Amino acid sequence: METAREILQFLHYNPLSSREEIRNGIAFQESDATLKRLIASNIEAGNIVVEGKARATRYRLSDYAHLLMPLSLDTYFAQDVDERQVQTSFNFDLINNQLPQVALFTEEELGRLNALQEEFRNNISEMSENEYRREMERLGIDLSWKSSQIEGNTYSLLETERLLRESKTADGKTKEEAVMLLNHKDALRFVLDNPDFLQTLTIGSIEDIHTLLTKELSVDKGLRHRRVGITGTKYRPLDNEFQIREAMCDTCNLINSRSNVFEKALLALVLLSYIQPFMDGNKRTARITSNALLIANGCCPLSFRSVDSIDYKKAMLIFYEQNNLHAFKQIFISQYEFAVREYF
Repeated sequence: METAREILQFLHYNPLSSREEIRNGIAFQESDATLKRLIASNIEAGNIVVEGKARATRYRLSDYAHLLMPLSLDTYFAQDVDERQVQTSFNFDLINNQLPQVALFTEEELGRLNALQEEFRNNISEMSENEYRREMERLGIDLSWKSSQIEGNTYSLLETERLLRESKTADGKTKEEAVMLLNHKDALRFVLDNPDFLQTLTIGSIEDIHTLLTKELSVDKGLRHRRVGITGTKYRPLDNEFQIREAMCDTCNLINSRSNVFEKALLALVLLSYIQPFMDGNKRTARITSNALLIANGCCPLSFRSVDSIDYKKAMLIFYEQNNLHAFKQIFISQYEFAVREYF
C-alpha cells in the first residue's frame, strides 16, 4: 500500500514518466514484475492513465487521482515556499475539463454525509422555531469568529459573542475587526432570511454576498481588475478582468450542474478562493456562499469552529499549488459532522 502511494505521489509531480523513471524516482528495490503489478492495479483502479505503447509507454495520474489522492501536508510544507514544485498560474482546464469528470466524494463519504443530513433533519423537526433560530444564532457567532480569525482578526470567541449579542466592542481592537465580524452576522442573517437566494448560483449573487461582507471596509466592490498576490505561495491568480469573469461564469455553471448539494458547497469553498475574484474578502465570501448553498438545499451550514486555522490555510494552499482537494474535503466532512452534532 505504501509503495502504491509512492508511485502515485511520484506521478503527481512527474507526469508522463516511464516505468524505469518511476523505479528510479521512488528507489524501488523489488522485481520488475512486482512494479508492473502495482502499476497495473492502479490502472485498474482508475488512478493511472497509460499513454503510448511498447518502449514509448508513459504513465500519468488520472484526473480523479490528481484531484483527490492523499498528499501529506507535513511532508509538503516541510519544504520552503520557494523550494516547492508548484503550479504557479491558474489552471484553465480545472473547471471546464477536470472537475466535471470527477465525483468528489466516495460512496462511503456520501453515505456518511447523508446520514448526518438525516440526523439534522430529524433533530430540527423536533425543534420549535425559536429553538432553531437560537441554535442558528449560536452557529452564526462561531462562524463569524472563526471565519474572521482565519483572516487574521484578533477578537476572541467570547469577545465576538459580546459584540454580536450586545454590540459591545473589545478593548484594544480596531474598528475594522468589529466591522468584519458584524458583516458576517449580517450576511448570514440575509442568507437565513432568504433561504432560496442561492437555488441558482450567479456572479451577481456572489457579488451581493461580497458586498455584505465588506460593507464599511476599504475594499473595492465588484470583480477586480488589478493583480492580487497571496501570502505564502508562488501561485498567482488571474489578473485579467475578462478572464476572471469567464472563470466565475464557468464556476457558476459547474456548481449549478451538480445535483449533489455537498459537491456544490465544496466547489464553492475552493473555487471562489482559487479564482480570488475580489481585491479582498475572497475566502470569507467563499465560506458564506458555500453555506448559502447548503441552506438553500435544506442542509446544515458549517461554522468551521473546530478547524485549526493553520490546517485550513494549508489545505487551501495545496489546492492552489497542486489542485489537490483531498485535505480540504476532509475538513469539509469533519466540519459538517461537527455542525450537526454541536448545534442541532
